[in-house]
Amino acid sequence: MGAEMITPILWIVLMFAIFYFLLIRPQQKRQKQVRTMQDSLQKGNSIVTIGGLHAKIHAIDEGTIVLITEEGTKLTYDRSAIREIKQEA
Repeated sequence: MGAEMITPILWIVLMFAIFYFLLIRPQQKRQKQVRTMQDSLQKGNSIVTIGGLHAKIHAIDEGTIVLITEEGTKLTYDRSAIREIKQEA
């Protein structure tokens, strides 16, 4: 009778472990990388927003960033809207 009660509990623990290592942990790593990248933004960086806009950082505030496009247009975005920093080639 003891083994019959332990088996369902082991399956639940096993399923939780699988979900943690395949879904939750990789997502937390990605979020940490994005946070680190957004914290390291500096004036003059070439960036790409989550909407696909390519621009340079003109000014940085606590939660917002002013971007300048090639045409000279200045746009204000939330810091969280930055997807990546482009590497200069």
